[in-house]
Amino acid sequence: MPGALAEIMRAAPLSAGKVDFAWRAAVGCAVERVTAVRLEGRVLLVEATSTAWAREVIRSSPVILARLQTLLGKDTVATITVREP
Repeated sequence: MPGALAEIMRAAPLSAGKVDFAWRAAVGCAVERVTAVRLEGRVLLVEATSTAWAREVIRSSPVILARLQTLLGKDTVATITVREP
């Protein structure tokens, strides 16, 4: 199933909704609830609700980035930048 989801995601046009969906799929519901994301160029900006959640996203960012690149395509997201409250 993950391979089929990635194929469907990559084929769809890039939009804020697509980025939000990919973020949710990459990080899970708990992290998705405490963050907000937006794509600026090839940089995914992540705003966390607390310093602790920001640190967790930073710590996990290599895994998250790989998942996002699988879902959105290698050329869509190059880096993740996390902003603390």
